[in-house]
Amino acid sequence: MQYNPANPLIVQGDKTILLEVDNPLHAEARDTIAPFAELEKSPEHIHTYRLSPLSLWNAAAAGMTADEMVAGLETYSKFPLPANLSADLKDLVSRYGRVRLERADDGKLRLVTNDQPLLEELSRQRGVRDYLGERIDATTFAIDDAHRGVLKQALIAVGYPAEDVAGYTPGAALPVNLRAAAKSGHPFHVRDYQRGAVEAFHAGGDVKGGSGVIVLPCGAGKTIVGLAALAAVKAETLVLTTSTTSVEQWRREILDKTDLTEDKVTLYTGDSKEIGPVTLATYQIVTYRPKKDGDFPHFGLFGQRNWGLIIYDEVHLLPAPVFRITADIQARRRLGLTATLVREDHREEDVFSLIGPKKYDVPWRVLESKGWIAEAQCHEIRMGLPPASRMEYAVAEWRDKFRLASENPVKEDLVELLLDRHDGPEDRVLIIGQYLKQLRRIAERFRLPLITGATSNAEREDLYGRFRTGALRRLVLSKVGNFAIDLPDANVMIQVSGTFGSRQEEAQRLGRILRPKEGEKGACFYTLVTRDTREMDFSHHRQLFLTEQGYSYEILDESDLMPAKPSASAEKAG
Repeated sequence: MQYNPANPLIVQGDKTILLEVDNPLHAEARDTIAPFAELEKSPEHIHTYRLSPLSLWNAAAAGMTADEMVAGLETYSKFPLPANLSADLKDLVSRYGRVRLERADDGKLRLVTNDQPLLEELSRQRGVRDYLGERIDATTFAIDDAHRGVLKQALIAVGYPAEDVAGYTPGAALPVNLRAAAKSGHPFHVRDYQRGAVEAFHAGGDVKGGSGVIVLPCGAGKTIVGLAALAAVKAETLVLTTSTTSVEQWRREILDKTDLTEDKVTLYTGDSKEIGPVTLATYQIVTYRPKKDGDFPHFGLFGQRNWGLIIYDEVHLLPAPVFRITADIQARRRLGLTATLVREDHREEDVFSLIGPKKYDVPWRVLESKGWIAEAQCHEIRMGLPPASRMEYAVAEWRDKFRLASENPVKEDLVELLLDRHDGPEDRVLIIGQYLKQLRRIAERFRLPLITGATSNAEREDLYGRFRTGALRRLVLSKVGNFAIDLPDANVMIQVSGTFGSRQEEAQRLGRILRPKEGEKGACFYTLVTRDTREMDFSHHRQLFLTEQGYSYEILDESDLMPAKPSASAEKAG
């Protein structure tokens, strides 16, 4: 094959890929490698990707072949691929599904492979052998159904993720259909990519469907994907999500867009613990326990009814204890919904093995180009610390430096300038941050309502409702704003502080303003960062998420927004 030095990729033997950002073929190459490579660093000119085992296995589970991956690399590489890379990549990809979990004719669970030496090797692995039952023949072991989940965890840990085609219990039947028009009177139809996501997950009821993760941008209608999955499975369903606000949003959407009646949809939260054919619960209540080392009293919810489907909303935020119970319910269909597979606790392999592999995703920029989510302009505004704060920062303990940089008082002046810039009647502005002291100052200075974790559900819903109607055009939010809140008209986000280098938080926050807008108005995302501090270091990591989605930041200095201060000579002349 002819290689072209003008191409944007340099593929290296250690499975890293360097991508030139300023190359005319940058976008094409990025979109080609994104399905099977993981972004590690994204400075201004060269982005670094890695061919990690998990990124390759997710691509394989979604139907991509090793030959397609190699062809994509060859198309955009400056130089011939390293001699070992093609063989190594094909070997890694082939490991997915070399062992399979199947259901035998007698209904018993089996671990099966066509590779007898591999099975011999795996049966001697300490982490695997504890979950193997009786040896059936040279290529088959009996497996206890109770070990279905933990065995999958063990197999991926030793580098051979199992393909689970053992099927699922149908669950209690629940007649449910999507409405042709929403009950609210608004037009409603399932978009083509939402339908594609459900088809990839459900697979027409085949054993190859029924578990997996759908990756779609915030604002792209992941809840609608959940509703369409519910209508496809037609069985009693448990929905787990991040907050009572999100629970209320799911309830509104279900009653508005399906033919289910109110008595069929119940809430299981701190305020209400009803269990019905469709039960909406929060992660917080499910993982509650009276004592730190005690039992989880609400885990019983998973066995209260004959669920045919469990939906994990915002699966990247799934609390660790829920993995434990999920390992025990592998016979239930499981659908994960998320905007990013990145987890801050690095438990992506547990998502893969226990919820399922990635079954479908659509890049944010693709949906933006089709008008399904708003066009976004991302800006990072850098400022210095004022002299008094610089000394405080210089002598502070290492763990306190990030907070001091995040609470830089100059940010409040920049917020004022940005509020002036976005003061039109159509603007809906969210100001979001990490530190309550900072947020209270901003709320008091600009006389704006503030929503924190301590705000009652009734007050939250009232403020969100006024924001939706336009009676309120500006709102200050603490970290509660990271999670599923339905504010479709928000078009400006000002991020004054964040959680260290959290990529998942960046996804959540940008997603708050990406619902499509009326007319040509797009979305503006501002993040305020203190120069020459720990906050700058973390901001680079947060930006990885936006780079993965094809966005880039415009870097601005505070002087680009603030009016120039007159010099001393000019003042005297005046």
